[in-house]
Amino acid sequence: MSSPDPQARAPHDAENRPEHGDSAPGVRQARNEAAARRRSPVIAVTGAASGVGAALVARLAASDEVKQVIAIDERRGDCADAQWHVLDVRDPAIADRLRGADVVVHLALDLDLETDPAARTAYNVRGTQTVLTAAAAAGVHRVVLCTSAMVYGALPDNDIPLSEDSELRATAEATGVGDLLEIERLGRRAPRAHPGLNVTVLRPAVLVGGTDTALTRYFESPRLLVVAGSRPTWQFCHVEDLVSALEYAALEKVEGELAVGCEGWLEQEEVEELSGIRRMELPSAVALGAAARLHRIGLTPSPAGDLAYTMHPWVVSVSGLHAAGWRPRWTNEEVLAELLQEVSGRHTVAGRRLGRKDAATAAGAAGATVALLGAAAAVRRARRRRGL
Repeated sequence: MSSPDPQARAPHDAENRPEHGDSAPGVRQARNEAAARRRSPVIAVTGAASGVGAALVARLAASDEVKQVIAIDERRGDCADAQWHVLDVRDPAIADRLRGADVVVHLALDLDLETDPAARTAYNVRGTQTVLTAAAAAGVHRVVLCTSAMVYGALPDNDIPLSEDSELRATAEATGVGDLLEIERLGRRAPRAHPGLNVTVLRPAVLVGGTDTALTRYFESPRLLVVAGSRPTWQFCHVEDLVSALEYAALEKVEGELAVGCEGWLEQEEVEELSGIRRMELPSAVALGAAARLHRIGLTPSPAGDLAYTMHPWVVSVSGLHAAGWRPRWTNEEVLAELLQEVSGRHTVAGRRLGRKDAATAAGAAGATVALLGAAAAVRRARRRRGL
């Protein structure tokens, strides 16, 4: 009798062979458990009690793809299906709260126009540093950061649209942009300092949906300020679309540095036609000079650097998310209509929100601007009289 063909027996033997190499039951079990974690991760969210964070927590808690949601904020939010931890993200104790999490979405940022800039930077930068370090210590393998497409910078020679891998050419002259640039720097450095930790960054366009920024306040003005010779372009991102993109990132369907926003963009003329708000055109020197003076003496919260984002293009391709199958539900036209509805009844000039009495006395954009410039001049005269 001839002996059996050893090659014919090999597959059966491989299945029943005792624990050797990658076929060992313990190895297979570990792999299966790792795959299960990837399919149903535990996701932690900072800044979870309000705004984008609250919306993301609710979405993740309702998802069949998520095992558990850990919600972290300085107060407890409304989602009863999340595991809540109340603490400041700058507290190193956050590392204990992150244990067991697979992914952290860090949304605890302060970009309020009225916050003291030094305090805002201290909170944003220290908070991000602490979360990245704590995540690595807790064994988290991915952190998702959310900054803004503003980090690309608004410049007259920008491509339209910019590619997502374009150089970040913004400066720290606009509200919060310096913080966002530093957060991105920390995110790029973290994987080198903590091997095994991955960082994904999402950069939304002009965010709309319960937000208050220098760019949303632009549409509260009785007329839209246009700097002579500039070419503004507008790309919006509805909060609902940002939340769905954050869910994509949290579930690790995308990675890297990605822009989020509506497809395409609107030219200034289209914005004016859709909004029905007429423009007020000023020379560059006048507009920038007035913005700088008003901010310097404390009459407006917006520095002159904010004006660049209403002058020059900074729209970005969202090809990274598109390649992963994500699509925005909102169009630029729809988001603009939503924004105009939100700001209806508000009155802002040069970034300063006016009360009802102020708005009633401002016959139009020109009159309100003159009033603010006059107030600035009066303050300067008073300071000179006091010898300041």
